[in-house]
Amino acid sequence: MATITINILMALAWAAITGSFSLLNVVFGFLLSGLALGLIRHEAGSVTYFRRLWLASILGVIFFIELVKSSVSVAVIVLSPRRELHPAIIAFPLHVKSDAEITLLANMITLTPGTLSVDVSDDRKTLYVHAIDAPDADAIVSDIKSSFEDRIYKVFHL
Repeated sequence: MATITINILMALAWAAITGSFSLLNVVFGFLLSGLALGLIRHEAGSVTYFRRLWLASILGVIFFIELVKSSVSVAVIVLSPRRELHPAIIAFPLHVKSDAEITLLANMITLTPGTLSVDVSDDRKTLYVHAIDAPDADAIVSDIKSSFEDRIYKVFHL
């Protein structure tokens, strides 16, 4: 993780040299320093940093897609008052282990409309998730696992 620190410091140095700490200038400095680090990635030993950054970007895009899909799903539920719901609390078996990974997964689940992370078991092997409509709990588990958990694991375990 030292490469991200160098990238941030170089971005702040860019902002200091140019005399503007505006968000646009700092982001430009971050991208510019990322490009510079990318050119010397083998010498700096930061090859995995760029793979991780790429995988994290993909995770962000997948999260946005899931956010839109679940928002539409909840809107359909709200607009069809006669629809029969099947709310459930689902025990989601965790493959991720660290606190950061579990927290990221729980937050992504909670931020997605229609689902809410309720609790993590004491042994940190199970995450309890409330779903507003879960006629098939196994489908919910496999959807969360394939869309979020597997990608989070790849970002943290390169």
